[in-house]
Amino acid sequence: MSGPGALTARLDAALRAPGAALLLDLDGTLVDSEPTHRAAFQTYFARRGWDVTDQMLHAFAGRRGAEVFASVEGPWTGEDPMTLAHEVIACLDVGRYPAAPVPGAAESVAGWRGAGVPVAVVTSATEAWATAALELLGVADLGVALVTAELVEVGKPDPAPYRLGAEVLGVDAAACVAAEDTPAGLAAARGAGVGLVLGVSTSHDDETLRRAGAHAVVPDLTELVPR
Repeated sequence: MSGPGALTARLDAALRAPGAALLLDLDGTLVDSEPTHRAAFQTYFARRGWDVTDQMLHAFAGRRGAEVFASVEGPWTGEDPMTLAHEVIACLDVGRYPAAPVPGAAESVAGWRGAGVPVAVVTSATEAWATAALELLGVADLGVALVTAELVEVGKPDPAPYRLGAEVLGVDAAACVAAEDTPAGLAAARGAGVGLVLGVSTSHDDETLRRAGAHAVVPDLTELVPR
């Protein structure tokens, strides 16, 4: 079988299997927050008088800011990565650059939680941002577990966040479905042994996501909504 209908059936079957769970990235997967975060980085870099190219900015996609500051050479080299990350976060302006729900995101979370499937958000973001995003989606009270930047020593593309996500839910990673929009996130999910990894092309093209390990690629989460 092939085509959108076949993928929907595959996802539905995987999540209705015994022991299944859903592991979801946040930024770019559940909420379109790329303009929000890009504006924060640009505001901070401009404030520092740093000329940062789009390619350098792209290095932060799907990863913890402090780890990028520590590993990627730039005008920030030599400064404390954690301090830099906190200063960027302080520049977030959700009023001026609001995040928007990705189509199908709220329905997927609510639908699978309603079906009794455990769901965890596995994100490089902070707990505060993850909680705010779930409130935006209207699913903050549905028992969604959070695996955030504060809970792991090493972030994506390391498998640690997804391993912890499966552990928190009490399931085998191989029985999980994950959704991710960045190569770093896909590498983390595949490295953790997640059985079915869905690429969401909100931030990268299909080919890039498939090369990074996505088993299938979709434009949003509509096909993940339970039928």
